[in-house]
Amino acid sequence: MGKTKLFRLSLINYKQMKLQILIFTLVVVLFLSCNESKDVARPVVDASNLASAELLQIFPAKHSLNKNISQALIDANSDAILEFIGLNTGLTVNFGSGETDGVPVGIPYTLVGENEDSVNIKYSVYVSQSDTGALPIPIDAPIEGNGNSRVIVVDVFNSMLYELAGAKVVNGEWNASAGAKFNIATGRARREGWISADAAGLPIFPCLVRYPEVETGVIDHAIRFTLPQKNIYAGYVFPARHNLQGTTNKNQLPFGAKLKLKADFDISGFSKTNQVILKAMQSYGLILADVGKSMQISGAPSEKWNNEDLKELNKVKVSDFEVIKLGKIRRKKQ
Repeated sequence: MGKTKLFRLSLINYKQMKLQILIFTLVVVLFLSCNESKDVARPVVDASNLASAELLQIFPAKHSLNKNISQALIDANSDAILEFIGLNTGLTVNFGSGETDGVPVGIPYTLVGENEDSVNIKYSVYVSQSDTGALPIPIDAPIEGNGNSRVIVVDVFNSMLYELAGAKVVNGEWNASAGAKFNIATGRARREGWISADAAGLPIFPCLVRYPEVETGVIDHAIRFTLPQKNIYAGYVFPARHNLQGTTNKNQLPFGAKLKLKADFDISGFSKTNQVILKAMQSYGLILADVGKSMQISGAPSEKWNNEDLKELNKVKVSDFEVIKLGKIRRKKQ
């Protein structure tokens, strides 16, 4: 082989090597820059504007709470379960505008940003099942009424969710019966058998009906609902993590179970607002999260809600739903 040809081959190999080095360098630079927290784009937080919480993707799109169940299989015992609840029982809502006994109607939540101070929480009932450590929960965060006394804080900057149950301020310090934290970005479930601010061990905030999302025209997650204890099976199905102690009647519904509004249910006679809520029930369903009034759905308060309009949802009956296939029911001794 001539010297000229060898030179050309060497030159080609040299250029290829330089290109590989350049590509490798660019990859390293991109990796390092993407992993520097100061370069991560974060939404602007306005703690006085509840709508800014909608800037976040609440749990991954493939998370169980965000799963579209419109084509899901129906449980073989669906009819019997619904009959046990009461086929003529209508939906009720625990959210709206205004106040009752001086507190907002619904489950309020608070936004915090980067500079919120963290405080210690003193737990009383579910101490071993609560997430310990200092949490950025403002001492003046609103507390849910109706005796549940829940506090919900959305840490937009760090993509975290903090929820307390049985919460009150004593001597300038938060006291609570139970507390849980959730990573909004990953949506990782709690340890199996652990309670949260809900008896089912579920997060509350991602399953609330919130007016800002209704304004967008789409609710893309399951909606939290409650049943009396006599209708609840002493077990749970994923993504729930906790169960009550009680009976195991095959016609009872376990925590984590989902109901789907029938696809042929006519929503055309409802308001635009209620149609958004009903479409979510057809696509993402209701998820059983706690003990409470029969077929009561949960949402956050807003002065934009029309309370009289929301009462129209009572026309939707248990007979209009189907129970999604339950799968394996788990039980944990409490």
